[in-house]
Amino acid sequence: MAAEALKISGLCKNFDDFCLKDIELAVPEGAVVGLIGENGAGKTTTIKAAVDLLHRDKGEVEFFGKRMEEDPSGIRKEVGVVFDSLHFSQGLDADKIEKICEAIYENWDKKTFEECMEKFSLPHKKAIKDFSTGMKMKLNLAIGLSHNARLLIMDEPTSGLDPVVRDDILDIFMDFMQEENHAILLSSHITSDLEKIADYIAFIHKGRLIFCMPKDTLLYQYGVIKCSKRDFENICAEDKLAWRIEDYQCSVLTGDRRRAAARYPEMIIDTPTIDEIMLLYVKGERK
Repeated sequence: MAAEALKISGLCKNFDDFCLKDIELAVPEGAVVGLIGENGAGKTTTIKAAVDLLHRDKGEVEFFGKRMEEDPSGIRKEVGVVFDSLHFSQGLDADKIEKICEAIYENWDKKTFEECMEKFSLPHKKAIKDFSTGMKMKLNLAIGLSHNARLLIMDEPTSGLDPVVRDDILDIFMDFMQEENHAILLSSHITSDLEKIADYIAFIHKGRLIFCMPKDTLLYQYGVIKCSKRDFENICAEDKLAWRIEDYQCSVLTGDRRRAAARYPEMIIDTPTIDEIMLLYVKGERK
């Protein structure tokens, strides 16, 4: 079994109007874990609490088997964090930011940064206040990839980018994962990106982790049964993970598509996308 680059145990965070409850999540070395959920589900809160940008009310977080308080400087060298905004003075340009990062990170890799700048077609002397949203995200990614981190934690890194640039970024992630001890935790609303690169999908809904499982299990074993209301009553409880009953049709998420096909040959059973699975959990009912 692969060692864990990140292990989150019993993570809780309480706000006045929201509660993150008992999150258990692991990111194995050599794996990409995609974190999904609707807006406000708790994805960003989970990430910020994991990297100590939010105080945790309860729970523990380990990076490569160590808690942050045991070796803060060592862990920060090994972990690259990319959020959907760039936290530098807006008057700075990329060259000045690169000098700041070189002073912060002992293992800063100037060559990798230059390669990212060229690949992303980013200007060196333009103030970041004049960057587009997409340009700021690309610069953020360039920084995250340029200090020889073993674990990348990213919150919506491809948001606001066009499909061509998103594809380039996914290629960079795949190159990063060529090292067996590397790992990525990637929060994204663009589930088609996760279908391309993720090994595991973790789904957070209303502050709770609903599941974390191999992507291939979701895409190749799960199914969506389409049936009438009368047929819905004949589906076994063990075949109903989540369901949505509408005027004209019932949609039922099942965890074993082949078993369902054998049991209900008269019903249509579709292969679901990650979006469809998430929508059934969020908008449907479940046991």
